[in-house]
Amino acid sequence: MKFENFVGIDISKDTLDLAILTKHGELFNLQISNERQEIEQRVPQWLSEHDAQSSATLMCAEHTGHFGMKLIEISLKLGWNLWMESPYKIVHSQGLIREKNDKIDARRIARYANRYQDLATLVAVSNKSVQILSHLNSEREILVKDRARYEGQIKQEEGFLDAIYFKSKKKRVEKAIQWLTKAIKEVEAEMDKIINSDPEIKKNFEAMLSINGIGPQTAIATILATDNFNKFDDARKFACHAGCAPFKYSSGTSKNSKHKVSHKANKNLKRLFHMAAVSTLRVKGEMKEYYDRKVGEGKNKMSVINAIRAKLIARIFALVKSGRKYEKNYNAMLV
Repeated sequence: MKFENFVGIDISKDTLDLAILTKHGELFNLQISNERQEIEQRVPQWLSEHDAQSSATLMCAEHTGHFGMKLIEISLKLGWNLWMESPYKIVHSQGLIREKNDKIDARRIARYANRYQDLATLVAVSNKSVQILSHLNSEREILVKDRARYEGQIKQEEGFLDAIYFKSKKKRVEKAIQWLTKAIKEVEAEMDKIINSDPEIKKNFEAMLSINGIGPQTAIATILATDNFNKFDDARKFACHAGCAPFKYSSGTSKNSKHKVSHKANKNLKRLFHMAAVSTLRVKGEMKEYYDRKVGEGKNKMSVINAIRAKLIARIFALVKSGRKYEKNYNAMLV
């Protein structure tokens, strides 16, 4: 679809800074509070003032997490063309930046939307279960990090602080660790309920767990990253997103390097799939045999592990597509 007007939106906790690039090439700004009622009332009025029909207007905002949820909900409700783009892509498309504030950022996003409109991916109604699972997973990550911080603190300080003081501190910190552990279990129980209440999520979740090396956290992260396999249609694209697909880097005839993965990837997914790949090497099986064979041929160990990550992703997508769990007898079909 060819759009006539382009709106850039800079999102913060309290406000939305908007800039519209009209079909006449004019730029106008608006700042409103990040509240549902004001977004729903002020934005249509503002578009109308500039003779911009919502159906012919592309709105673009940086995907910055939960601060944009109100905008997304209203866009879906009113049928706006909203594109939530990666902040990394927007920033690296702008060249040298000499001045920055919310008003200017909104204008830059509007120009980005105009220039790259053919690449726009509009927000669509997401599975409610996936949304709730995402919130629970974020909560769990915070609790796990807090527990690890307390556990690390006690381990590092033991033997270095006054013995009497350390004993009393350890007692207090251990109570906090116990509370965090209980909270983590409660969140995980809620996550299990969500997964079991949605037949499609449950089916894909169980299919992934049937693969050696894939655990609950990797499976959940994959479901969230793919919107339960609605955002990615093949394994290669997802492997790129997860930083598990190697690319060749070369320049003319003088600069060449080995194939390597890009640093522009989802670091959490990359970490989880790395742990999954390493776990497959701890037990006898095809992945361990593959690793030993390739290393024996002189291949770099990390390159082989990355290949195993890609193999795991390929299996996940093959299983989800076929709607079955992993069976060793189907190896040739799934790798």
